[in-house]
Amino acid sequence: MAGSGNDHAPAPSFNPWTAAYEYAVDAWQRGVLYADVMRQRGNQYHAHMAKRAPNVLSMEFELVLDGRELPRPVNYGLLRITPPAGVETDPIKRPFLVVDPRAGHGPGIGGFKPESEIGVAVRAGHPCYFATFLPQPMPTQTVEDVMMAEARFLEEIIALHPDAEGKPVVVANCQAGWQIMMTAAVRPELFGPIIVAGAPLSYWAGWRGMNPMRYAGGLLGGSWLTALTSDLGNGKFDGAWLVQNFENLNPANTLWSKQYNLYSKVDTEASRYLSFEKWWGGHVFLNGPEIQYIVDNLFVGNRLATAGLVTSDGIRIDLRNIRSPIVVFCSKGDNITPPPQALGWIPDLYQNEAEILAHGQTIVYAVHESIGHLGIFVSGSVARKEHQEFTSNIDMIDVLPPGIYQAEIADKTPDTPNADLAYGKYVLSFEQRTLDDVRAIVDRNEEDDQRFAAVARISDINLGMYRSFMQPWVRAMVTPQSAEWMQRLHPLRLPYELISDRNPMIAPIAQVAERVREHRQEASPANPFVVAQEMFSNMVETSLNIWQELRDSADERTFMSVYGSPVVQDLAGLGAKSGPPRKHPGVSPEHRRFMEERAAELRSMLQEGGLRVAAIRMLLYVSGAEGGLDERSFALIRKMRADADNALTLEEFKDVIRVQALMMTLDSAAAIQAMPRLLESSTAAEIRGSLDAMKGVLEAAEPLSEAARESLDEMERIFESAERRAQKREQAQAPAAARQAPKSRTADPVDDLVEAAAKVPAKTARPHRAAARKATNGSAAAKPAAKAAPKAAAKTPAKAPRKRAAAKTATRQSSKA
Repeated sequence: MAGSGNDHAPAPSFNPWTAAYEYAVDAWQRGVLYADVMRQRGNQYHAHMAKRAPNVLSMEFELVLDGRELPRPVNYGLLRITPPAGVETDPIKRPFLVVDPRAGHGPGIGGFKPESEIGVAVRAGHPCYFATFLPQPMPTQTVEDVMMAEARFLEEIIALHPDAEGKPVVVANCQAGWQIMMTAAVRPELFGPIIVAGAPLSYWAGWRGMNPMRYAGGLLGGSWLTALTSDLGNGKFDGAWLVQNFENLNPANTLWSKQYNLYSKVDTEASRYLSFEKWWGGHVFLNGPEIQYIVDNLFVGNRLATAGLVTSDGIRIDLRNIRSPIVVFCSKGDNITPPPQALGWIPDLYQNEAEILAHGQTIVYAVHESIGHLGIFVSGSVARKEHQEFTSNIDMIDVLPPGIYQAEIADKTPDTPNADLAYGKYVLSFEQRTLDDVRAIVDRNEEDDQRFAAVARISDINLGMYRSFMQPWVRAMVTPQSAEWMQRLHPLRLPYELISDRNPMIAPIAQVAERVREHRQEASPANPFVVAQEMFSNMVETSLNIWQELRDSADERTFMSVYGSPVVQDLAGLGAKSGPPRKHPGVSPEHRRFMEERAAELRSMLQEGGLRVAAIRMLLYVSGAEGGLDERSFALIRKMRADADNALTLEEFKDVIRVQALMMTLDSAAAIQAMPRLLESSTAAEIRGSLDAMKGVLEAAEPLSEAARESLDEMERIFESAERRAQKREQAQAPAAARQAPKSRTADPVDDLVEAAAKVPAKTARPHRAAARKATNGSAAAKPAAKAAPKAAAKTPAKAPRKRAAAKTATRQSSKA
């Protein structure tokens, strides 16, 4: 029976006693259910950590390679992700390798749910792999061993996909970002595009008043505390201490907001909370030498961004050696890896754009406005937008010419031109940027660098003092049993240990919670006590945020005043050094000589190539004036490659693009002037087809800018002139072809005479000047032909064969006769 139209939810009672009773029942029930979720969290923790290889991947997988069996064993392993039902991978598409951070948490956050980095890659048809790791490291494991294991994983992936178009794409999250970048600097030939999400690479960088975590090393006296923690752990560093640092950054969320959100929405938030806590509470361990290397050389020393690291076998780790495009994804809302730390390595390594081009480096960066650190690689909205766009356009990223680009993602609307060419709900474009644009984001301060340099020197001093005077005593007192108890009693691990069914006082909560669910009575959101509860929560959260700001401000002032003191800097040995504390790593003589030879080689190749090279120069010339490239333009290029029978492979296409881009950079004017020569051997139809195709590619996106339109008009004139010359050549070749063809008609004496005259050499066929003048004056009809003859001769290409010109002259004179 249809409703009468008067049916509505009963209005909440404003009787204070009724409202109080309703709220009291609801609050008590929510308290029981909250306690039960905590109990489930503890049970989940014990079950998860009891696994031999715990992770939080949401998809099925199989082990491909076990890092413990490598010559330099590590606790890493290579997993192949099994596509879900209804999803097939394409053997032609390049594989993806997702690497999670080993920064206190366990593996799997990159495939935490279907809408994740792994989920996006699998649904796009790419074979997908995951680098997992065990909670306990191998006894002799080092950072370099992990780098070699990652290189071995890539070798295995490449061998398993011989038909793939391009090298594997590597997605590295947070701490895995610097680790993958180091590996790529040593073994660049194994990598396709590299996507580093929320990865710190320049550790001294940051914005004043916003990024307090970078001051922690100086306020704690350097890395000696890391060594002490490893010694107390009997040679192992508990990753829970790293997680504790993250928790301390936002006390309002740690101490109140996260737990209150569960309590206030316990009926709907329990499953989401438990799934996240499964990863957040799965703490792992690092070897003492591993974490000491990381803190000394990266967090405190900041040696990666200036090529200051050298491997044990003498190889310098220089990020300029990377030959693959690097996509840096960061966010202004990230308080762990802010944009300056994600992008600061670029101006640290390169002094100007010419150096970026000289090293053939392609760098793409995208800056989110608000998402937090974990949201960069966990948020479903980010996966549906940024990661989806990067994945679907990864081939476009791979063929971008060397330079700096900013990725811009715009919503697709009904007014978007050629919207069908863009995949999904967004349109991705790459806008050219300069080093000054990156410097504006990084906002480097030389005085702050001087302070951090003092921290690095004092850290070395304190570490040396600890190793000489304290470390022997600490190691003598620590036993495996004491290290285990210290780990189990860690403040972050203790709640998981105590609140579970293993505790006889907690186990009965399950039965009470079941009864509560059967008789659940939720209070109305309009209940005044519920409103008061929300107000109290906001007050607590605001108070904690104010305390955090005061704490961070005090930490920053303390750091600046202590390490900005000239006395402290002199005690650190900085007073004896002149110039900036972090100097540019410079360019080796070998690389400079290589670039000089390469430049000479490229200049000698300016006039080599054909129609395809000319078309690519046109594309680079106009897109350079436009200032970027759009995914819709590349969609047309992809379609043309698919339709062509003789299309270049993606790697060949990438090589041609990069070579031509370097030529255009070296001498753009000479490269453009050589284009008519490149078009000489093509037919008029081929030239016209190539021009129309390139115009379609360039105009597939938004309307071209004025500068790009002028460049396109210039290219059109070059191609149209070449087309006209090709038409003249074809017209000139047509009579010769007709003469060589067998005649099926009856011979005509006049035609025979003309053909015979055409075979006479030019000198004997040319009439006497007086006879020609007489013939011209005696026939009015001959005047237009006589006037046209010089014009035709003037338009004849300089390279046309003399024999063909002589034959045409003889034929014309014979016709006059």
